Amino acid sequence: MAKRISNDQQLQQKLDELERKNQEALLGGGEKRIEQQHAKGKLTARERVLLLLDEGSFEELGKFVMHRCKDFGLDKEYYLGDGVVTGYGTVKGRLVYVFSQDFTVFGGSLSETHAEKIVKIMELAMKNGAPVIGLNDSGGARIQEGVVSLGGYADIFYRNTLASGVIPQISAIMGPCAGGAVYSPAITDFIFMVENTSFMFVTGPNVVKTVTHENVTAEELGGAQTHSSKSGVTHFACANEVECITNIKQLLSYIPQNCEDDAPVYAYEIKDEKRPALNNIIPANPNQPYDMREVINGVVDEGSFFEVHKNFAENIVVGFARIAGRSIGVVGNQPASLAGVLDIDSSVKGARFVRFCDCFNVPLLVLEDVPGFLPGTDQEWNAIITNGAKLLYAFSEATVPRVTVITRKAYGGAYDVMNSKHIGADLNYAWPTAEIAVMGAKGAAEIIFKKEIAEAADPEGKLTEKVDEYTRKFANPYRAAHRGYIDEVIYPDQTREKLIRAFEMLKNKVATLPKKKHGNIPL
Repeated sequence: MAKRISNDQQLQQKLDELERKNQEALLGGGEKRIEQQHAKGKLTARERVLLLLDEGSFEELGKFVMHRCKDFGLDKEYYLGDGVVTGYGTVKGRLVYVFSQDFTVFGGSLSETHAEKIVKIMELAMKNGAPVIGLNDSGGARIQEGVVSLGGYADIFYRNTLASGVIPQISAIMGPCAGGAVYSPAITDFIFMVENTSFMFVTGPNVVKTVTHENVTAEELGGAQTHSSKSGVTHFACANEVECITNIKQLLSYIPQNCEDDAPVYAYEIKDEKRPALNNIIPANPNQPYDMREVINGVVDEGSFFEVHKNFAENIVVGFARIAGRSIGVVGNQPASLAGVLDIDSSVKGARFVRFCDCFNVPLLVLEDVPGFLPGTDQEWNAIITNGAKLLYAFSEATVPRVTVITRKAYGGAYDVMNSKHIGADLNYAWPTAEIAVMGAKGAAEIIFKKEIAEAADPEGKLTEKVDEYTRKFANPYRAAHRGYIDEVIYPDQTREKLIRAFEMLKNKVATLPKKKHGNIPL
């Protein structure tokens, strides 16, 4: 009996020691490692999880997992959890799955068991129809494990692809993310980065210098500002980790749990929905810019607009908002940048956002003021044709409720692309200031009346006369309305109440695409 008690005590002591080591590993390897993280302006892996999830809701999975490699000295160094905290919990009462890599344990490097833990979380998320959030802070594949760690990455990529369009996938880059590690976040729906502490690149500055002889810092090559403004890889650049996690929570409030669910609906009482300020936004001069965000904020619920990709391709504005408490996705041309033209970057930015909204049953509002596609050799040689077609394809394929408001210009092929009635929009409104034509009045007059102008005694006067004639005929929304391409011409101050009624009417819309394996979007 005494021997059994002794054995039980030894077992308990062993379990207590394992639990102590586990807590040290999960918190960053003890107080010293926690201090090291904080000194860099970073939270520990567990602190990030606890900040993200509702208090007391986190249920950890795989806390006793250890790596299996015995090569290159790894047989002497083990950490429970193997450098990643995984589990599930709630954000504002809604189930989410999460993994958080711990850079203080083997540099957050991905091993076979590390990957298995992440894969398990992703599979649970798909089975149970809930978002998965990855908090990435890793030096890449664990070199000591060779091809096994590479295989672990591929296992994750495969699950990312299977989960795409089924559940929302969100990636937060909290530290380095290099080499093959960048492709998992790239497949997910939204990427957040933290300024000055997070980096993404396929090859780091040292390799770049060796191969191309370019001197570039990690921040310049793959920092948050670079990827939010130049490459468009990241959707949100955050000042610090707390802001990053706060923004993730805000994003979740606009989107559903999965592709078969609807986004949360917030209580809203219909009042006087006229917005007189909208009547004064469009300038008298049709060539003068204005900020489309003013229009967006005038038609959506107050303070609800949450912009996505704010610093990239600024000639188009995309983001989430609410109208009468219901989530919508907003796509608007931005006359304050490049006159609101569509170019390569804005087309890709818009197409990506439209496809996400369509995947997850988020209705689309399009605010249109587009003079056409950006001309020039740079655009043509870099495939504006193919890239512009992505936006056209995305809108044409979307089956969610789709409403367009033309505020001013709707010229050429860009009119068709921006959710016109011809490509399946449900309702199309226009303000009286709308101009719907093949091109601007001056260019059109110079082509149509070229001979008449050339033979006139006063060519300049004749041109002005013909520009006025073309303007009277086409620089208005009524010819399109006569054809039924515009459902109603409305005053700007009516826009919000019209949209509330439109989306309420369309909330039960059902539309199906022809049966097929999948389309072939012009990638």
